[in-house]
Amino acid sequence: MSAVLEPVHEAMAAHGRRSLLGLGTQQWVRLAAPLLFGLVLLAGWELLVRLAHIPSFVLPAPSQVAWTLVTEWGSLSQSMWVTLSLSLAALSLAVVAGLSLAVLFTQSRWMELALFPWAVVLQVTPVVAIAPLIIIWANDTAVSLLICAWLVAFFPILSNTTLGLHSVDHNLVNLFRLYDATRWQSLRHLRLPAAMPYFLGGLRISGGLSLIGAVVAEFVAGTGGTQSGLAFRILESGFQLQIPRMFAALVLVSLCGIAIFATLSLVSHLSLRHWHDSALRREN
Repeated sequence: MSAVLEPVHEAMAAHGRRSLLGLGTQQWVRLAAPLLFGLVLLAGWELLVRLAHIPSFVLPAPSQVAWTLVTEWGSLSQSMWVTLSLSLAALSLAVVAGLSLAVLFTQSRWMELALFPWAVVLQVTPVVAIAPLIIIWANDTAVSLLICAWLVAFFPILSNTTLGLHSVDHNLVNLFRLYDATRWQSLRHLRLPAAMPYFLGGLRISGGLSLIGAVVAEFVAGTGGTQSGLAFRILESGFQLQIPRMFAALVLVSLCGIAIFATLSLVSHLSLRHWHDSALRREN
């Protein structure tokens, strides 16, 4: 009898472990491992600074950076919102432009041959090199910053979505043709669903790149005042040798990037979890 009930008890125990906050053992390990490594790294950093008596203008301790975040949260949070809003606006424009052009390339081979190489040129051109020209031509700091951030975030969405739209099973394409499906029907019911994982993969990449583009554009523009972003706070702190505030601004940039990537990863998981193999394997 005990041999019969043993698998039941094991299943109930496994279910209890998984039901804890909806996470299983593997999920908890994935969450705890980087957090523990980060805590060990911060503790080693703190000990190094204190035992070696390193001055704060060379390398501040994590506790001093945290205290700077608390004391200067007013100005830093405002700058963080400026940079984050610029990144999200650039990402939104990149999604619209990249998805639209990818669909256009799918419908017209000649348009893809004519325009895709120019998209590659824009991608491989360093934004630092052309940012001064964009600032001069746009004649508006906010618009120029948005254009620079958009240029960095645009290409991954375009290339990944175009690849996904072209990666449809040719047997399904022939089936749609056999049933006289229109281009719109094939695009809506076949190509777009097939390209969804590729688009979401490009979106995760572009999320981080939009933040990088916004910070680089702010560095080049050197905008100050109340509408200054985190890049200006970093420059300002470096000029004034306020290194703890520089590290605090860097921490906020990193946290913004992590938040963007985590949000887009959650969107990708929720969009694919019921039907795509990558999300199904992750849940299993």
